[in-house]
Amino acid sequence: MGETVKPVEIGVGGMTCAACVRRVENGLRKIPAVVDASVNLATERAHVQFGHSPDENDIRAVHAAIEKLGYEPKPIATSNIPDNRDVETSQLWRLFLGSAMFTLPLLLIAMVPMLSSSVMNVMMTWLTMEQWNWVMLALAIPVQFWFGGRFLRLGAKSLFSSSPDMNALILLGTMAAFLFSATVTVVPNWIPAESRHVYFEASAVVITLVLLGKFLETKSRHQASDAMKLLLNLVPKMATVVRDGEVISIPVEKVVLNDILEVRPGSAIAVDGVVVSGSTYIDESMVTGESVPVAKAAGDQVVAGTINGNGSIQFRATAIGSETTLAKIVAFVESAQASKPRIQGIADRVVAYFVPVVLAIAIATALAWLFIVPGGSIDKALVHAVAVLIIACPCAMGLAVPTSVMVGTGRAASKGILFRSTEAIELLSSVNSIAFDKTGTLTVGKPRLTQFHVMPSFDRSTLLGQIAIVEQRSEHPLAVAIVEAANESQLRTSLEVVDFQAVAGAGVEARLSNGDQILIGSERFMQGQGIDTARMRTQVELAIQEGNGFFFAAINRSLAVLMVVSDPIKPSTPAAVSQLIARGFHVSLISGDNAKTAKAIASRCGIPSDSVHAEVKPNDKAAVIQSLKVSNKRVAFVGDGLNDAPALTVADVGIAMGTGTDLAIESADVIVMSGDIQSIPNAIRLSRAVMSNIKQNLAWAFGYNALLIPVATGFLQPWFGLSLSPIVAGLAMSLSSFFVVSNALRLRSWN
Repeated sequence: MGETVKPVEIGVGGMTCAACVRRVENGLRKIPAVVDASVNLATERAHVQFGHSPDENDIRAVHAAIEKLGYEPKPIATSNIPDNRDVETSQLWRLFLGSAMFTLPLLLIAMVPMLSSSVMNVMMTWLTMEQWNWVMLALAIPVQFWFGGRFLRLGAKSLFSSSPDMNALILLGTMAAFLFSATVTVVPNWIPAESRHVYFEASAVVITLVLLGKFLETKSRHQASDAMKLLLNLVPKMATVVRDGEVISIPVEKVVLNDILEVRPGSAIAVDGVVVSGSTYIDESMVTGESVPVAKAAGDQVVAGTINGNGSIQFRATAIGSETTLAKIVAFVESAQASKPRIQGIADRVVAYFVPVVLAIAIATALAWLFIVPGGSIDKALVHAVAVLIIACPCAMGLAVPTSVMVGTGRAASKGILFRSTEAIELLSSVNSIAFDKTGTLTVGKPRLTQFHVMPSFDRSTLLGQIAIVEQRSEHPLAVAIVEAANESQLRTSLEVVDFQAVAGAGVEARLSNGDQILIGSERFMQGQGIDTARMRTQVELAIQEGNGFFFAAINRSLAVLMVVSDPIKPSTPAAVSQLIARGFHVSLISGDNAKTAKAIASRCGIPSDSVHAEVKPNDKAAVIQSLKVSNKRVAFVGDGLNDAPALTVADVGIAMGTGTDLAIESADVIVMSGDIQSIPNAIRLSRAVMSNIKQNLAWAFGYNALLIPVATGFLQPWFGLSLSPIVAGLAMSLSSFFVVSNALRLRSWN
């Protein structure tokens, strides 16, 4: 298997609509070394996938292709949000103000005489109408070619490359109105007398409104990334480090692995690490979404960006820079924002044909008003064709999906929920069945040895020490409980393990240096080895009733001890399960415990007994998920352990606890950082809110075009009195994009 090549991220400036996105994607895909390219309008980024590890020549080729298409390639900072956002917003605001300064007097000269005959008479005493036309031409030129120059340049390039976009529609619409008006002003005899009207105000107002719309859209779109900006700002700029016995303050970028850092009360943690001295409470809400501060002492992990309480600690740096948990969260969310859900394909397919169809409608409209519609004329043909071109600019279509995704994933991150991709959001919104692992998922995941029933012929201390030295070789959570119990009792043995063999899902077989054979495992494992466990039946039944785990140990094939291990159910589990069932989800438990124990635990969690899959070996969890999917269920599986990875992969949506193993996290589509089960129904609700928001945006983006393009043609005017001037069309088009972004921003208040 070849090495997986990570996509390269490149910023793309100057994109304005969905057609721009498609144009850049198609242009990048034509580069021989590029396997695929995906462009996101909301984040202004291109994700370029190469067939090999790209070198500088490959990157230069991508930059050159973007420039050739008329856009601006931009570097992407890995440690912070690009700093040019405020510059872009300020530039658009200045362009809008400058354009408005020329447009306002132009609009007054054109419109006021139509509203008042007395004002018109006064104006005519100053200048003739032909002379006023020259004044309007002088006011319109800077708006058309200076303040609106960006639309003209990009529009011309898109037309010449046979992939017209929003800029092309603005170029054609405003230039048609401007050139017609300029012709009326400079060579009026070329135009029939009844059509000698100028429309300088229409082209100028459209450009001014589009600039205003782009300003509002850009400002709102940048607000959509506030969640990521806030996360990044949590990391302090300076860190206090202990080096050579001295306490010094250095930039956080200069912290190296294994540095000892000192954190004072109220300060933010600079990098990930492990506490070496001191104790405190740390607010980890910005990472896990949990509002209750977490106690920290020697040996506990701390995470960059979290806030120290009143205590003072020293910790050893274990991860710095892009390797910190916070940096990985930001990268994770940005990766999700860059991906495209399947619903985006609808918009992409429509946009591929949308602009050419609009151009055809505009041409047909002009021809109809010239040759077919009674009372038609050149100026009416121009007005209606321009209105069609302006109203149909597909800005909103390009922003409908990515803006909702950006805000939704940012909000999810602030709640401690990470989506690996937008497909994960889409799939999670449609699940109807949730299957849970038990240990570390429904339970705390830190089992403790609560009972140690020793047979009369054995010594408790000797036996616990021997079993503990064997269980040190095992990764099973119950084994950890035995080792911790032996350590707490300070039990040691001079014996060594000379042979060790694990039996998956059943137990272990080991031999000690004194020759003793030790078997540790489930009741079924013991019975399979010919060892009678009936003498412990009463204690076993009690453990089952309480929902506790239990297993046996035998020395030289003689039953030695029954060990009962308790793993408390997480406080939020019953309420979360109850919510899911109340909302109509099928909830099930997949456990390796025997049927009685598994059903006892399920009962305490609120899971129906007929939805319990017990005595499931680790390798068989994926098969259980497959069986659930067969019965017309879209299944999400929630787990946290190494043995959960196959099931997480097989499920329609794999949800991993952030407190679990790295393999489980890597295999999952959704990660719950806090490990709180309550986050599962919250994640589903949020995914549905995001998908609902996307559908609202798409309905608006397509709907307003479908409704207003016929109105803009003017063909409905004779029957319904409905028509649109280019000015109103420009206002509607600008506000449509603002509406889409504002609607997406509502997700910021989701709770």
